[in-house]
Amino acid sequence: MTDVLTAARTGPAALRFAVPQSRWDDSAAAAKSAEDLLLYRSNLLGSDLTVTNFGGGNTSAKIDQTDPLTGEIVKVLWVKGSGGDIGSMKLDGFATLYLDKFRATERLYRGVAFEDEMVDYLPFCTFNLNPRAASIDTPLHGLLPFAHVDHVHPDAIIALAASAGGEAATKEIWGGEIGWLPWKRPGFELGVQIRDYVAAHPGLRGIMLAGHGIICWADDSKACYENTVALIADAARYLNERLKDRPAFGGQAVAPLLPEQRAAAVAALMPRLRGLMSGDRGKIGHFSDDPEALEFVGSVNFDRLASIGTSCPDHFLRTKIAPLTLDPGRLDDEGYLSAQLDAYRKGYEAYYERCARAADPQMRDPNPVVVLVPGVGRITFAADKVTARLAGEFYGNAINVMRGAEAIGGYIGLPEQEAFDIEYWALEEAKLQRMPKPKPMVGKIALVTGGAGGIGAATARRLLADGACVVILDLDAAALDEARLGLTSEYGGDFVRSAVCDVTKEEQVKAAFAYAAREYGGLDIFVANAGIASSASIEDTTIALWSKNYDVLAMGYFLTARSAIGLMKHQKNGSIIFIGSKNGLAATPNASAYASAKAAALHLARCLALECAPLGIRVNSVNPDAVIRGSRIWDGDWRKERAGAYGIDSGSELEDHYRQRSMLKRDVLPEDVAEGVYFFASEASAKSTGNILNVDAGNAQAFTR
Repeated sequence: MTDVLTAARTGPAALRFAVPQSRWDDSAAAAKSAEDLLLYRSNLLGSDLTVTNFGGGNTSAKIDQTDPLTGEIVKVLWVKGSGGDIGSMKLDGFATLYLDKFRATERLYRGVAFEDEMVDYLPFCTFNLNPRAASIDTPLHGLLPFAHVDHVHPDAIIALAASAGGEAATKEIWGGEIGWLPWKRPGFELGVQIRDYVAAHPGLRGIMLAGHGIICWADDSKACYENTVALIADAARYLNERLKDRPAFGGQAVAPLLPEQRAAAVAALMPRLRGLMSGDRGKIGHFSDDPEALEFVGSVNFDRLASIGTSCPDHFLRTKIAPLTLDPGRLDDEGYLSAQLDAYRKGYEAYYERCARAADPQMRDPNPVVVLVPGVGRITFAADKVTARLAGEFYGNAINVMRGAEAIGGYIGLPEQEAFDIEYWALEEAKLQRMPKPKPMVGKIALVTGGAGGIGAATARRLLADGACVVILDLDAAALDEARLGLTSEYGGDFVRSAVCDVTKEEQVKAAFAYAAREYGGLDIFVANAGIASSASIEDTTIALWSKNYDVLAMGYFLTARSAIGLMKHQKNGSIIFIGSKNGLAATPNASAYASAKAAALHLARCLALECAPLGIRVNSVNPDAVIRGSRIWDGDWRKERAGAYGIDSGSELEDHYRQRSMLKRDVLPEDVAEGVYFFASEASAKSTGNILNVDAGNAQAFTR
């Protein structure tokens, strides 16, 4: 206890809240229409994460427009529609409603017990056949009299809204300019409450919504934007003054491990956790050891605050109400991890049973989303990388909220039933049910060696197209960077990772697979593709040339497969695919080193298929032949050497030679090989192991029987 108290007294001062500044540019705004000004304001607010969270907040404007039916000028409510992000949205992200029709729906309102049915009336108010669905927050904007309204959830504001001292702090900061309303779930009733509060308290700049955020307004778009930013800045400065020269969360109890120690701990932990999480699909992980996470997980008050859970609906809809916390001294104990996960799931099931009513949706996935480890940081798991990353970012927001709330009177969470009613809200469930079915590879993690080459890049692209996360490795740093940029531009940065790796170097291989584990949480698909090619008669084959072929094509496959199995065994399934060659089955002149090394790789695959079957890991091979176009191997001496072996020109004659040699008289492309890899990676081959698939346009010499 003495050590903890000493740390609390001597630990670092608390992190501070960022104070936003106005970024409004009069010259940029000068020529914009009313709706374009609304978009400009929205993008400014949403692109500043000190102002609002990704996907959070909404904005509106009441704009005079011509009715396309009557030609009359009518007032139209432009309000951010359901879903989307105000930082990146376009004009089509706004719902548009006849303001008078929307306000007339209040006569249909039957009270708070029936407020969800009010959402069904919104489509009848649509202006100009706009297909964008209006959100549940529409009443908060439409019932207010002001021309421009912003509703945001920045950390500094939520810290006030989620603190026992929040109402008093609001009065201290703004006097009577900002009102205060107790917690109420978003919807029509809250819109009515806000409108009536404004009518009873003229002259307000905004209202603090307990546990939720702030809503504020002005008569023009610039004034509304600057009011929003100024209010957040006021809150941030107030909190920073109270956090000044004092440690957060009671001070430090557990010091962070060194960066390399944290990296090693997470690389070992995430595959174990992923393997222990139940469900139909694999989960994708995300790790962060940012200052916010390390400050919180290492604090004296960590356990108390983590158990309270998140407070803002924006947060816990992505993070679940509470995280799983782990003892950093027991991360290698599989029994401990299994017991902790089981206890979390049982606790979540009990929470559901306590709170669920007959009409509520069935219980969703009971596994934790957020896992916190003192000294290490924050791990999040979700169905895909984007969702996992955002969950981590939102829990980072929750940490900031707790820090500020504790500084002014104590952090408070929502009552359990209120939290449940948000999480299992029928309207949220309907939104989930409308989401498209995930692609077949969503939840899968793949690693491809030789990922900058023709077959490797084509394989990565094929897996990415169906939703997998892919790590590409290659020895050529420049080519790897080019491949990564190309894949990222097509599929998004969350789904692609790359690392320079020489597959003949044991430590580089181990580091690359540990990197994949940290970035995504484990491994489902491994494609051993890194290769070389050489041609020489047996008398001209030097020991160095022989060793180079065997180092890359035999030892490289062994080292990488060994690391892959080390990750896959935790989840008791996986698919390993070796890229072989026709020459691994069929002898060829002047290439004994290359062909025999490829044969060794094929036999290694069969050996691993036997050894790994009890682990649920499948091992298969794809044998291409003469993949010339798009392949870097054929850009060097290999092309000339093979042409020389057949006595033909190395230009177009070589391609035609291989095409005519095939039974089907067709070229074999990298994309064709990638399709073979995809088959072995997919559930279509779930009962296939130890097999060889030839992708060679037909070559009788390479028949496997």
